[in-house]
Amino acid sequence: MSSTLCDSDCGGTRGRLRKSGVMFLLFLLAIVPSGHGCPEECLCSSQTVKCQNKDLDRIPHFIPNNTKILFVSGNSISRISGDSFPTRLELLTELHLSGNELEYVDTMAFNNLPNLVWLDLSNNTLQHFSESAFPSDNKLQHLNLSRSLHNHSTTDELLNFLHSRNLVQLTVLDLSNNDLVILPSDIFTVPPLRDLDLRNNSLKDLSSIMMAEFSLKPDLRIQLAGNPWHCNCFIEDTLMWLKNSTQVVDVQNLTCTNPKDLRRQPLLQLEKYELKCSMEMKGVLGTSYVFLGLVLALIGVIFLLVLYLNRKGIKRWMYNIRDACRDHMEGYHYRYEINSDPRLYSVAPAWDRVSPGSCNVSSIVSV
Repeated sequence: MSSTLCDSDCGGTRGRLRKSGVMFLLFLLAIVPSGHGCPEECLCSSQTVKCQNKDLDRIPHFIPNNTKILFVSGNSISRISGDSFPTRLELLTELHLSGNELEYVDTMAFNNLPNLVWLDLSNNTLQHFSESAFPSDNKLQHLNLSRSLHNHSTTDELLNFLHSRNLVQLTVLDLSNNDLVILPSDIFTVPPLRDLDLRNNSLKDLSSIMMAEFSLKPDLRIQLAGNPWHCNCFIEDTLMWLKNSTQVVDVQNLTCTNPKDLRRQPLLQLEKYELKCSMEMKGVLGTSYVFLGLVLALIGVIFLLVLYLNRKGIKRWMYNIRDACRDHMEGYHYRYEINSDPRLYSVAPAWDRVSPGSCNVSSIVSV
């Protein structure tokens, strides 16, 4: 009986120990993800790591290897380089780096993130973005650069990485809230681009080149709301394109900013007679004529100044031309006098009187 009781108690104890061991193992797996533990500056939950608003000046090292989504936003990280991610994170697909005062993205910055699909760089102050920041076989599909392009004089250079031709899977590009007056050149060299967000910039109209580029990508969806459209004669082509295109998904929300009498008027409701093109053109032409007159006046002043400074040389040049002309005219006058002397023609008949057979000197002399 005692043995039976011992067996029962021992079995229960072993069961409790086994259960406790399993629970402890699960606890360890929860707090120690594969590869590394959770960095002390971050919060880790499942496969998401959040290192937000910690005043960090770099990406925390030892991010768990099984991380799929990483938030490092609201910090003071001015540069991302190859050293920012020393460990290869094969499973990471989303990286959020918004609001970090980020200025520089260096070569090979994302080389250890081979499966990165979503990159959020919004609300930064980008100054340089290396064309070699991404690996050649990257899988990036969504790139958010909203409120990050503040230096408009270098926007084209900054976005050169879009032309590197290794973003072959990029389908969504967010350039909203950047005060862009014109689109960066060759932005449409990204082949699979499907969604382009241009809301809340400073576009007044669309250039013919821009509209042609849009039309070459019929599957491209564009957002343009929140731009200060100037409803004057220069927007006629834009209006025609908007009314015939199906690419602008928020076309119903596009409204005039200027002139005042058309403010908040939907672009699609505008008629040609409302654009007041003649007055606009007169103002432009008047300004152009004034500018042209000033330029011509400046050229005339410079020309007179050059003549004045070189007056002695010009005088010598004119004297030389005068002497050369005088010599030429004297030679011409001399030849004229010779040709017009009648004495030269009196000899000719004497020669005519000589017979063909007589060529001796005496006959010629006698004549």
